[in-house]
Amino acid sequence: MSQHTVTLSGEIDLPGFRREARALLAGLVPPEDTQWHAAAGADWMTKSAITALTDARDTHAATNLFLPRSFLSLCDTVILHNDPTRFVLLYRLLWRLVHEPDLRRNPLDSDRMRALHMAQAVRRDIQKMKSLIRFKAMDEGAGAEPLHIAWFKPDHHIAEAVAPFFARRLAHLRWAILTPERSVRWNGEALEFGLGIRHQEMARDAIDGDALLARYRQAFNPARPQCMARPQAQRPSDARSQ
Repeated sequence: MSQHTVTLSGEIDLPGFRREARALLAGLVPPEDTQWHAAAGADWMTKSAITALTDARDTHAATNLFLPRSFLSLCDTVILHNDPTRFVLLYRLLWRLVHEPDLRRNPLDSDRMRALHMAQAVRRDIQKMKSLIRFKAMDEGAGAEPLHIAWFKPDHHIAEAVAPFFARRLAHLRWAILTPERSVRWNGEALEFGLGIRHQEMARDAIDGDALLARYRQAFNPARPQCMARPQAQRPSDARSQ
């Protein structure tokens, strides 16, 4: 049979994954005939990733006809993992849940165990970011309130997932978190997402000095429109770990 290649719009394109997976499933396309990719260098600035993830929950009704909610929740978390084969794994699990009813009663199934281990790794990474991140107060002058900036290198694609936690915890402060993949800031009313800052650019002096502010301005260039997200929007994994 011919291979079906799916290219998602980005690394955590959960709505795209669900849409494509349902179409493949409806077309009876087996997992071994699919290839999954995330678009390289995809520009997500045109729409909030968190808003997209929130909207995607509306698709649960269609898939709940034959899938346990636990699997949908597992997808929400596993898609944040950095393993490029996670899409293949999740679609294979989806296919097997539909065509192998006994899978739900086999806690030691290798695919299921692998997905659970990925989810655990993502949750550990989320907790590490919440507990280890440290902000530095920066003076932007002109009587502005201090801007608290931090840099963090997560192991997985979790910047958008963790952002609402800091929006709630530090709602009274102006803050920004720079990561290699995506940067996020809180303006007092909403989250804004900007460009990532590569690890090579974050030398020790940049973390400790005024260069950190320069990296912040690089991530949130005023010439580039930023992406907005409601502070109450949150991923299921974030909500469970409050």
